[in-house]
Amino acid sequence: MKIFFKTLAIIALTSFHALAQRPKHVVIISIDGFRPEFYKDPSWGAFNLQQIAAKGIYADAVRGILPTVTYPSHTTIITGKFPAKHGIYYNDPFETTEQAGELRYTDARRIKTETLWDAAHKKGLTTASVLWPVSVNAPVDYNMPDAARNTKLADPLQPFRRWSTPAGLFEEMEQNATGHLYNADLDGALNTDDNLARMAAYLIEKHKPNLITVHLVCVDHMAHGEGRLGPDVKRAVLGVDHNIGRIIEATQRAGIQDSTAYLIVGDHGFVNIHTQLAPNVWLAGAGLVGKKLQNADWKAQFFQQGGTAFLYVKDNDVKTLKTVRWLLDAVPTAQKKLYRIIERPELDKWGVDPKVTLALATIPGVSFINATEGNPVKPGNGGTHGHYPNFPEISTGFLAYGVGLAKEKIIHEMGLEDIAPIVNELLGLDMKDFDGVLYPGLLSPAEKKVN
Repeated sequence: MKIFFKTLAIIALTSFHALAQRPKHVVIISIDGFRPEFYKDPSWGAFNLQQIAAKGIYADAVRGILPTVTYPSHTTIITGKFPAKHGIYYNDPFETTEQAGELRYTDARRIKTETLWDAAHKKGLTTASVLWPVSVNAPVDYNMPDAARNTKLADPLQPFRRWSTPAGLFEEMEQNATGHLYNADLDGALNTDDNLARMAAYLIEKHKPNLITVHLVCVDHMAHGEGRLGPDVKRAVLGVDHNIGRIIEATQRAGIQDSTAYLIVGDHGFVNIHTQLAPNVWLAGAGLVGKKLQNADWKAQFFQQGGTAFLYVKDNDVKTLKTVRWLLDAVPTAQKKLYRIIERPELDKWGVDPKVTLALATIPGVSFINATEGNPVKPGNGGTHGHYPNFPEISTGFLAYGVGLAKEKIIHEMGLEDIAPIVNELLGLDMKDFDGVLYPGLLSPAEKKVN
């Protein structure tokens, strides 16, 4: 409990020093599966989040991108651009296993546009990152990237050790921040966020980075299994709140809290699931796709991302597309109620992969699966995301507080693409051509000097 009250004191202290000036340090903490109710509804018990909301800036809702999944969403956060510009369309690429390679979408070299990390380096600023999606090989000075664990290895954490930079950083953090880590310490269980926050705190105290990006994952992990209100989801929210306090306290110990701005962001909300839909069953019945999907011969297939499924037609074959449309038209009326068809002009507005012909978007409560056999409609449970971002449950949250930021401001709705412009302004970076917008009212106004 002590860490919560200490954090409140830090927040209160910072409020007296948050003058109209640019911060020297920006801390971005992403809560995977972050929902506005965590800071708007006191019953969640998220003391630190609620105090930041009361004293700083909060959003009633943050509209996500399409699909509302982790990797493209986090890449929009650090670029201010939609997927068609930054190039990360899904959590996993629509490629064969051979084409995707070992790193798949974890490799930051796949990002096609400038990131906050790039822009900070151009200004000679120091950067750090902990488990940020699509960060292997990123231009980050102190980087523990989101390299996929490999449970086939004797040490499943070996990819983290291999790809952390500088070499030996992971072991250094084990020695000085977390103790020796095993697979169960970073597998999404409730202690995972504790270890990630300890790493972030260590990097802040030792290196005082001008920009640090941190990804906390337990809320998402628990919500997939239990849905929005599961008991472990509530425990994960309390844990992430505690760890935000841990990270803020690290800025105090580093002596930089009065020159720091804090942004608490998310990638998507969560939707409880009662039904699953397998549209590739329809295509498989017509001989258009097999069990191995993109890893075998196919003519057309849906690539599912939770609440949306994206149609790929090989070589844009007109005859194949005509067959798919005939199959969709023949779907029983009762099943058609579970989704709607999104045509290419609407997909263009969201920056969806230009190779996609059309997409399906489920109603809330329904998600897609990859099955190619059996009944296309199956029972579901737990929670998921990936849905079209047009209803409250899929919205994510946003909080901001500290130097350079206004106090006691409420945003009705913003987009994920609006976050990078704020950081760009706070750190005096030179990023341009955002898809997002900078709301000037979120920055602290100039204060008059008292003679």
